[in-house]
Amino acid sequence: MKITPFTLYADSLFTSPYAMSVFVALLEKDLPFEVKTLDLDAGEQQQNAFRQQSLTSRVPTLVQGDFSLSESSAITEYLEELFPAPEYAALYPVNLQQRAKARQVQAWLRSDLLDLRIERSTNVVFFAPTDQPLSAKGQAAADKLIAAADLLIKDDQSSLFGQWCIADTDLALMLNRLIKNGDPVPVKLVNYANGQWQRPAVQQWLKRGRD
Repeated sequence: MKITPFTLYADSLFTSPYAMSVFVALLEKDLPFEVKTLDLDAGEQQQNAFRQQSLTSRVPTLVQGDFSLSESSAITEYLEELFPAPEYAALYPVNLQQRAKARQVQAWLRSDLLDLRIERSTNVVFFAPTDQPLSAKGQAAADKLIAAADLLIKDDQSSLFGQWCIADTDLALMLNRLIKNGDPVPVKLVNYANGQWQRPAVQQWLKRGRD
């Protein structure tokens, strides 16, 4: 089946964890796409041409023909339904309860831990660490993340559910906000995040804008 290529709108610095999630999903499913970037600091996402394509005026936005969709988890769920396994690589577990858990992890990482996301922005993941210590609220968010990840990841476990899913990429990114900054993280979680970071699709994102 010939597939009309997608266009993925991402931030020009390639630091959006959500654009990264969709980028990885497209590569994992081996779907044709091109990347267009927007300078978010210059407000390009608010320009009328993009607002006509993106309901939320945010990245990532995925466009195919006259169809467009924003919000990363909505996009990856759409891609999973449009290009299902086994013909295409799975983004979510087949088991219904595990799939629900994966979506739970994604939703939680996007809606909680705000102080950690602010104090350990993705700049520390993709560019350079900060020398600013976590505030009390930031540390509380870090502790919450580590406690939850500790429950999800058993010793020597390389993925959440025995096989990679897109929630693994999202969780590894969140853990790397601490790991890449040198903040204390249990060894098993460091190993898990480092393993996820070696996936070819993730490595391709890491090279974007940083060659």
